[in-house]
Amino acid sequence: MAAVGVIGAGLMGTACSKRLRQAGFEVIAYDVDAARLAALKSLGARAAASVAAVAQACESIVICVFATEQVEQVLEGAGGIAGAAGGMGRTAICTSTCDPDRLAALAARVEPDVRFLEAPISGTSRQVADGDGVGLIGGERAVMDAAAPVLDAICPRRFYLGAAGNGSRAKLAVNFILGLNRAAMAEGLAFAGRLGLDPVAFLEVARGSAAYSQVMDVKGPLMARREYGNPQSRVDQSLKDFKLMLAQARAAGQELPFATVYAQLLEDCMRRGEGEWDNSVILEAIRRRGA
Repeated sequence: MAAVGVIGAGLMGTACSKRLRQAGFEVIAYDVDAARLAALKSLGARAAASVAAVAQACESIVICVFATEQVEQVLEGAGGIAGAAGGMGRTAICTSTCDPDRLAALAARVEPDVRFLEAPISGTSRQVADGDGVGLIGGERAVMDAAAPVLDAICPRRFYLGAAGNGSRAKLAVNFILGLNRAAMAEGLAFAGRLGLDPVAFLEVARGSAAYSQVMDVKGPLMARREYGNPQSRVDQSLKDFKLMLAQARAAGQELPFATVYAQLLEDCMRRGEGEWDNSVILEAIRRRGA
């Protein structure tokens, strides 16, 4: 199989690289963090010296960086994919959760040197690595169809949302619901604990009740045991997403009262140095509000 590029060796980049290697692809990866890149090499990926080197070697490139600004830099900055592609028509698949409007504008700017496809994935990095992530695809359908082998590897389940930008809009709305499910789970565990119930035992009760949600399976054990140091999805990532949600809601004339409180809880975690912990640590922000 042709080599696939991966830009970004964080949680999502590592998960995507694992999926691509399992599907038989050679992976050529780049990250500004040498330690993260070395970790990908241990999974069988080949390290590249720059974004440009990845673009020159790979027809398809999966972008797994943190924020919209980094996606823009990777694509059209100095040494970026668009310049390095040199008219070779590379396909860039962006899994990052981004500002939808800026991403749509970026997709238009990099044409025709880069065929841009947004593919934010709903699910933790562990779920993505296990093949359980759900892709939310925006861009031209023909580009999506051509990229099917790569998409099959990283997100076997996916929805086509239409034009570029719509995938990110759907991802923000999904993450909104998911984040509030996490908050409800955390507050319920904090409440049960204050009433004298054992959190681990109560979690099993909650999972067997009408209150059940998938969050109880994914994040419930981390919250019940108060184990946050091996993140599947980080606090700083969640706060970045909720700030995007609130900005999009303001532009659309919609108040999001629950999202506002959730962002405040995440900011409390950030102030206390918990930004790189698993976002289930929101339980601690709630517990800190004890009388």
